[in-house]
Amino acid sequence: MKDTSLLLPRLTVTPSSSQVFTGEPVSLRCEDASDGWTVRRNTSRERRTECEDWGRSAGSSCNISSMDPLDSGEYWCESTEGSTSNTITITVSGGSVILQSPALPVMKGDDVTLTCRTKMADPPSADFYKDGVSIRTESDGHMTLPHVNRSDEGLYKCRVQNEGESPESRLSVSEKPMTTSSPPTSTMDLPPPCASYFPLVFRLICHLVVLYCISTFLMVSLYRQRARGSDPSVSVVMTPPTHTEQGLDDDYDDVMSAVTTEHQF
Repeated sequence: MKDTSLLLPRLTVTPSSSQVFTGEPVSLRCEDASDGWTVRRNTSRERRTECEDWGRSAGSSCNISSMDPLDSGEYWCESTEGSTSNTITITVSGGSVILQSPALPVMKGDDVTLTCRTKMADPPSADFYKDGVSIRTESDGHMTLPHVNRSDEGLYKCRVQNEGESPESRLSVSEKPMTTSSPPTSTMDLPPPCASYFPLVFRLICHLVVLYCISTFLMVSLYRQRARGSDPSVSVVMTPPTHTEQGLDDDYDDVMSAVTTEHQF
Protein backbone atom coordinates (compact mmCIF):
# COMPACT_ATOMS: atom_id res chain seq x y z
CA MET A 1 0.00 0.00 0.00
CA LYS A 2 1.37 3.41 -0.97
CA ASP A 3 1.64 6.19 1.56
CA THR A 4 -0.44 9.01 0.07
CA SER A 5 0.76 11.41 2.75
CA LEU A 6 4.11 11.55 0.95
CA LEU A 7 2.54 12.34 -2.47
CA LEU A 8 1.47 15.69 -3.86
CA PRO A 9 -2.05 15.62 -5.30
CA ARG A 10 -2.48 15.47 -9.06
CA LEU A 11 -5.29 17.28 -10.83
CA THR A 12 -7.17 15.27 -13.48
CA VAL A 13 -10.07 16.28 -15.73
CA THR A 14 -12.95 14.30 -17.25
CA PRO A 15 -13.32 14.22 -20.21
CA SER A 16 -9.52 14.15 -20.59
CA SER A 17 -9.32 16.96 -23.09
CA SER A 18 -7.94 20.46 -23.03
CA GLN A 19 -10.89 21.68 -25.18
CA VAL A 20 -14.63 21.29 -24.63
CA PHE A 21 -17.75 22.68 -26.24
CA THR A 22 -19.97 25.23 -24.55
CA GLY A 23 -22.58 23.48 -22.41
CA GLU A 24 -20.59 20.30 -21.85
CA PRO A 25 -20.02 19.06 -18.26
CA VAL A 26 -16.52 18.81 -16.77
CA SER A 27 -15.32 17.08 -13.62
CA LEU A 28 -12.02 18.01 -11.91
CA ARG A 29 -10.48 15.82 -9.24
CA CYS A 30 -7.49 16.15 -6.90
CA GLU A 31 -6.06 12.62 -6.84
CA ASP A 32 -4.17 11.45 -3.73
CA ALA A 33 -5.38 14.53 -1.85
CA SER A 34 -5.88 14.65 1.90
CA ASP A 35 -8.30 16.91 3.75
CA GLY A 36 -7.89 20.60 3.13
CA TRP A 37 -7.23 20.45 -0.63
CA THR A 38 -9.52 22.23 -3.07
CA VAL A 39 -9.68 23.09 -6.77
CA ARG A 40 -8.88 26.68 -7.71
CA ARG A 41 -8.70 28.51 -11.02
CA ASN A 42 -7.61 31.64 -12.87
CA THR A 43 -9.80 32.99 -15.68
CA SER A 44 -10.08 36.24 -17.55
CA ARG A 45 -12.47 37.58 -14.92
CA GLU A 46 -11.29 36.05 -11.61
CA ARG A 47 -8.10 34.98 -9.83
CA ARG A 48 -7.51 32.07 -7.43
CA THR A 49 -11.19 31.48 -6.79
CA GLU A 50 -12.31 28.24 -5.11
CA CYS A 51 -14.67 25.61 -6.50
CA GLU A 52 -17.57 26.81 -4.32
CA ASP A 53 -17.61 30.10 -6.30
CA TRP A 54 -18.18 28.52 -9.74
CA GLY A 55 -18.88 24.77 -9.35
CA ARG A 56 -20.15 22.06 -7.05
CA SER A 57 -17.61 20.81 -4.54
CA ALA A 58 -17.52 17.15 -3.51
CA GLY A 59 -14.58 16.57 -1.18
CA SER A 60 -11.45 16.97 -3.27
CA SER A 61 -13.44 17.07 -6.54
CA CYS A 62 -15.20 19.89 -8.34
CA ASN A 63 -17.94 19.46 -10.95
CA ILE A 64 -19.18 21.97 -13.52
CA SER A 65 -22.49 20.95 -15.10
CA SER A 66 -22.35 23.31 -18.08
CA MET A 67 -19.13 24.95 -19.25
CA ASP A 68 -19.10 28.50 -20.56
CA PRO A 69 -16.42 30.30 -22.58
CA LEU A 70 -15.83 32.43 -19.48
CA ASP A 71 -14.77 29.20 -17.71
CA SER A 72 -11.70 29.01 -19.93
CA GLY A 73 -8.54 29.27 -17.85
CA GLU A 74 -6.04 27.48 -15.61
CA TYR A 75 -7.14 24.98 -12.96
CA TRP A 76 -5.11 23.40 -10.11
CA CYS A 77 -5.36 21.89 -6.62
CA GLU A 78 -4.25 23.88 -3.57
CA SER A 79 -3.99 23.07 0.13
CA THR A 80 -4.83 25.31 3.05
CA GLU A 81 -1.06 25.72 3.62
CA GLY A 82 -0.53 26.97 0.05
CA SER A 83 0.93 23.83 -1.58
CA THR A 84 -0.13 23.36 -5.21
CA SER A 85 -0.45 20.55 -7.75
CA ASN A 86 0.01 20.51 -11.51
CA THR A 87 -1.95 22.98 -13.63
CA ILE A 88 -4.43 22.15 -16.42
CA THR A 89 -5.48 24.65 -19.06
CA ILE A 90 -9.04 24.24 -20.34
CA THR A 91 -10.43 26.07 -23.36
CA VAL A 92 -14.22 26.29 -23.76
CA SER A 93 -15.16 26.83 -27.40
CA GLY A 94 -18.33 28.49 -28.56
CA GLY A 95 -17.54 27.46 -32.13
CA SER A 96 -18.39 24.30 -34.05
CA VAL A 97 -14.95 22.58 -34.05
CA ILE A 98 -12.67 21.51 -31.20
CA LEU A 99 -9.49 19.46 -30.99
CA GLN A 100 -9.53 16.75 -28.37
CA SER A 101 -5.94 16.58 -27.11
CA PRO A 102 -4.50 15.35 -23.78
CA ALA A 103 -5.01 17.84 -20.97
CA LEU A 104 -1.96 16.46 -19.13
CA PRO A 105 1.60 16.01 -20.42
CA VAL A 106 2.10 12.71 -22.23
CA MET A 107 5.01 10.35 -21.59
CA LYS A 108 7.92 10.16 -23.98
CA GLY A 109 7.63 7.08 -26.20
CA ASP A 110 3.82 6.79 -25.92
CA ASP A 111 1.42 6.91 -28.86
CA VAL A 112 -0.87 9.96 -28.78
CA THR A 113 -4.11 10.40 -30.74
CA LEU A 114 -5.60 13.82 -31.49
CA THR A 115 -9.28 13.95 -32.53
CA CYS A 116 -11.04 16.70 -34.46
CA ARG A 117 -14.68 17.02 -33.33
CA THR A 118 -17.74 18.87 -34.55
CA LYS A 119 -21.07 19.33 -32.77
CA MET A 120 -23.25 17.78 -35.42
CA ALA A 121 -21.45 14.67 -36.68
CA ASP A 122 -18.87 12.00 -36.01
CA PRO A 123 -15.26 13.08 -36.55
CA PRO A 124 -15.10 14.17 -40.19
CA SER A 125 -12.17 14.52 -42.54
CA ALA A 126 -9.90 17.14 -41.04
CA ASP A 127 -6.63 18.94 -41.65
CA PHE A 128 -4.19 19.00 -38.73
CA TYR A 129 -1.68 21.76 -37.99
CA LYS A 130 1.31 22.12 -35.71
CA ASP A 131 2.60 25.60 -34.83
CA GLY A 132 0.59 26.98 -37.75
CA VAL A 133 2.05 24.55 -40.33
CA SER A 134 -0.11 21.89 -42.00
CA ILE A 135 0.93 18.35 -41.04
CA ARG A 136 -1.53 16.00 -42.76
CA THR A 137 -5.16 15.32 -43.59
CA GLU A 138 -7.01 12.47 -41.92
CA SER A 139 -10.26 11.18 -43.40
CA ASP A 140 -11.65 9.96 -40.06
CA GLY A 141 -10.66 13.01 -37.99
CA HIS A 142 -8.08 11.08 -35.93
CA MET A 143 -4.33 11.77 -36.08
CA THR A 144 -1.95 9.48 -34.19
CA LEU A 145 1.57 10.53 -33.24
CA PRO A 146 3.60 7.33 -32.66
CA HIS A 147 6.31 7.21 -30.00
CA VAL A 148 6.21 10.92 -29.20
CA ASN A 149 9.34 12.79 -28.09
CA ARG A 150 10.33 16.36 -27.34
CA SER A 151 10.23 17.33 -31.02
CA ASP A 152 6.46 16.62 -31.05
CA GLU A 153 5.76 19.35 -28.49
CA GLY A 154 3.92 22.39 -29.81
CA LEU A 155 0.57 24.03 -30.52
CA TYR A 156 -1.90 21.85 -32.44
CA LYS A 157 -5.22 22.63 -34.10
CA CYS A 158 -7.51 21.11 -36.71
CA ARG A 159 -9.69 22.46 -39.52
CA VAL A 160 -12.84 21.01 -41.03
CA GLN A 161 -13.94 22.23 -44.44
CA ASN A 162 -17.14 24.31 -44.31
CA GLU A 163 -17.13 24.10 -40.48
CA GLY A 164 -14.14 26.15 -39.34
CA GLU A 165 -11.12 25.41 -37.19
CA SER A 166 -10.51 24.62 -33.55
CA PRO A 167 -8.61 26.68 -30.99
CA GLU A 168 -4.97 25.77 -30.47
CA SER A 169 -3.91 23.41 -27.68
CA ARG A 170 -0.40 22.75 -26.45
CA LEU A 171 0.92 19.21 -26.41
CA SER A 172 3.59 18.64 -23.76
CA VAL A 173 5.89 15.61 -23.53
CA SER A 174 7.56 14.55 -20.27
CA GLU A 175 10.26 12.00 -19.49
CA LYS A 176 9.20 8.65 -18.10
CA PRO A 177 10.06 8.27 -14.41
CA MET A 178 13.14 6.23 -13.58
CA THR A 179 12.41 2.84 -12.06
CA THR A 180 14.36 1.94 -8.93
CA SER A 181 13.06 -1.58 -8.42
CA SER A 182 15.46 -4.47 -8.99
CA PRO A 183 14.69 -8.14 -9.70
CA PRO A 184 14.44 -10.37 -6.63
CA THR A 185 17.65 -12.06 -5.61
CA SER A 186 17.69 -15.83 -5.60
CA THR A 187 18.78 -17.55 -2.44
CA MET A 188 21.38 -19.35 -4.57
CA ASP A 189 23.09 -16.00 -5.20
CA LEU A 190 23.45 -15.18 -1.52
CA PRO A 191 26.92 -15.75 0.01
CA PRO A 192 27.26 -18.25 2.89
CA PRO A 193 26.67 -16.69 6.30
CA CYS A 194 30.29 -17.11 7.43
CA ALA A 195 31.62 -15.22 4.40
CA SER A 196 30.57 -11.91 5.86
CA TYR A 197 32.62 -12.59 9.01
CA PHE A 198 35.86 -13.60 7.26
CA PRO A 199 37.30 -10.06 6.87
CA LEU A 200 36.68 -9.37 10.59
CA VAL A 201 38.37 -12.61 11.68
CA PHE A 202 41.34 -11.94 9.40
CA ARG A 203 41.81 -8.44 10.83
CA LEU A 204 41.58 -9.81 14.39
CA ILE A 205 44.32 -12.38 13.68
CA CYS A 206 46.58 -9.68 12.19
CA HIS A 207 46.16 -7.53 15.30
CA LEU A 208 46.99 -10.48 17.56
CA VAL A 209 50.16 -11.30 15.59
CA VAL A 210 51.36 -7.69 15.76
CA LEU A 211 50.61 -7.57 19.50
CA TYR A 212 52.55 -10.81 20.06
CA CYS A 213 55.61 -9.49 18.17
CA ILE A 214 55.62 -6.24 20.16
CA SER A 215 55.26 -8.10 23.47
CA THR A 216 58.11 -10.49 22.59
CA PHE A 217 60.40 -7.63 21.64
CA LEU A 218 59.70 -5.81 24.90
CA MET A 219 60.32 -8.94 26.98
CA VAL A 220 63.66 -9.67 25.24
CA SER A 221 64.79 -6.07 25.72
CA LEU A 222 63.88 -6.17 29.42
CA TYR A 223 65.71 -9.47 29.91
CA ARG A 224 68.89 -8.10 28.35
CA GLN A 225 68.83 -4.99 30.55
CA ARG A 226 68.48 -7.13 33.68
CA ALA A 227 71.28 -9.46 32.53
CA ARG A 228 73.68 -6.55 32.12
CA GLY A 229 72.80 -5.14 35.53
CA SER A 230 73.68 -8.46 37.33
CA ASP A 231 77.29 -8.85 35.87
CA PRO A 232 80.13 -8.97 38.58
CA SER A 233 82.40 -5.96 38.91
CA VAL A 234 85.48 -5.97 36.76
CA SER A 235 88.55 -6.78 38.94
CA VAL A 236 92.00 -5.37 38.31
CA VAL A 237 94.66 -8.08 37.91
CA MET A 238 98.15 -7.00 38.88
CA THR A 239 100.85 -8.51 36.73
CA PRO A 240 104.55 -8.40 37.62
CA PRO A 241 106.57 -5.82 35.72
CA THR A 242 108.67 -6.85 32.83
CA HIS A 243 112.51 -6.56 32.80
CA THR A 244 112.33 -3.39 30.75
CA GLU A 245 109.90 -1.80 33.15
CA GLN A 246 112.06 -2.89 36.12
CA GLY A 247 115.15 -1.28 34.55
CA LEU A 248 113.36 1.98 33.98
CA ASP A 249 112.35 2.03 37.60
CA ASP A 250 115.95 1.49 38.81
CA ASP A 251 117.24 4.32 36.61
CA TYR A 252 114.53 6.57 38.00
CA ASP A 253 115.63 5.77 41.55
CA ASP A 254 119.33 6.52 40.79
CA VAL A 255 118.45 9.91 39.28
CA MET A 256 116.30 10.84 42.24
CA SER A 257 119.10 9.85 44.64
CA ALA A 258 121.68 12.04 42.80
CA VAL A 259 119.35 15.02 42.84
CA THR A 260 118.80 14.63 46.51
CA THR A 261 122.56 14.41 47.31
CA GLU A 262 123.35 17.52 45.25
CA HIS A 263 120.67 19.47 46.97
CA GLN A 264 122.15 18.62 50.38
CA PHE A 265 125.53 20.12 49.47
